[in-house]
Amino acid sequence: MTRRLLAYFLLDTSGSMKGEPIQALNNGFNGLISTLRADPQAMDTLHISVITFDREVKNIIPLIDLTSFHPMEITCPESGPTHTGEGLEMVVNLVHKDLVKGSLDRKGDWKPLLFIFTDGKPSDLQRYRQMIPIIKNLEFGVIVGCAAGPKADETFLRELTDHVVKLDATDAVTLSSFFKWVSSSITMGGKTQGTGESMTLPPPPSELNIIV
Repeated sequence: MTRRLLAYFLLDTSGSMKGEPIQALNNGFNGLISTLRADPQAMDTLHISVITFDREVKNIIPLIDLTSFHPMEITCPESGPTHTGEGLEMVVNLVHKDLVKGSLDRKGDWKPLLFIFTDGKPSDLQRYRQMIPIIKNLEFGVIVGCAAGPKADETFLRELTDHVVKLDATDAVTLSSFFKWVSSSITMGGKTQGTGESMTLPPPPSELNIIV
């Protein structure tokens, strides 16, 4: 059995994403899939799961291998809160369900990857903070948080991970450069995991501010 690399995408679809931002998110995400499809190793090992969060949290794309992935349009409601904590809770449940652990007679999946994209801050802050230690216990290969646009507050993402990217805008150019960077992170992650070293992220393009 091939060891799989599971990548979870937790995407903010709250009302503030309506219009250009959600279109840019769709373009960027579909671009990410096309780029990854050009990588033979990703085609062999990568499985993707997409969770959206606004007032509701949905696993819009349950775990699927890259070859079978069909682009779909991500949509958002007119308005409403940003249930980031509830989104993290769903990620925890999915990882418990999806991830094949190693045993004596077989190698399990590689450490999973988590990418969180938000243009705001958690409306359910208490639950968000309750989920942080639980997420950290899952031993992701890397957790990348992206705070996009003028209203995004990266301080909450920094409570969850050291890898936080701040984007000044949510337009198509910025988001496509972010997702290009994500695709090279996944490709590198697939290559470093086999060596047992911890995953290093590639240097970001100039329009992404990495907050350390």
